[in-house]
Amino acid sequence: MRPSSTINSIVALLLTFAAGFVDIVGFIALLRTFTAHMTGNTVHAAYRLASGREGDGLFAIAVIAAFLGGSIIGRALIEAAARQGVRRIASITLALEAALIAVVAFSDPQRTGHAHVLLLLLSTAMGLQTASLTKVGPLTVHTTFVTGMLNKLAQLISRALFLSYDTVVRKQPLQQHRRRVFRDASFIFSIWLLYLSGAGAGTRLTLDWKLHALIIPLGLLALAVCADLLRPLSLQEEKDELEAH
Repeated sequence: MRPSSTINSIVALLLTFAAGFVDIVGFIALLRTFTAHMTGNTVHAAYRLASGREGDGLFAIAVIAAFLGGSIIGRALIEAAARQGVRRIASITLALEAALIAVVAFSDPQRTGHAHVLLLLLSTAMGLQTASLTKVGPLTVHTTFVTGMLNKLAQLISRALFLSYDTVVRKQPLQQHRRRVFRDASFIFSIWLLYLSGAGAGTRLTLDWKLHALIIPLGLLALAVCADLLRPLSLQEEKDELEAH
């Protein structure tokens, strides 16, 4: 594995842990609404609107819009960087995400209306993170939601089983290909596991620290920014943007 892919893999796992952590902190401490799990928020929006809770339903839609807006901002920054030849754009998007999370971490959700605003800020931050790193080698990864990752894991496991059959039973020389598929499957499983771990850690710390628990993902984001300064993380994202034109 190339050094750039190794660094991207490590950073992707750190960001996934941070996303699971932020998602559960927002859910527990702020209005029982997800900040990264937009599938769940879409279902909640439909349920609340259909059951006559229009205000809650519209707020769930606003959270989705905030996530989308953060992702659009992130992609726009990456495209602008690609056009200008800027190589370390992930430092900017991740620093902006960290700034939004820091505002939430040191705010008082008990003040009138603050909880709604803080939840929107966290959702925007998660949208920014989604755009910041989407490629690890040939793999497309999502560090803020895991449904797509589980689907990809299923595909890789199926592929690994067929390759194992072809290698062992049909005696085809596919060992190297099989190892690569197993490695990719292990990485995708790690994405799910780190999201689970982040949510678990976030649950425990939120009970004691409330929103101050968000200092943990802030520390992880600082590490990701340092990694980008060492070796740019979003080069593949920038390349994809340039090839789109």
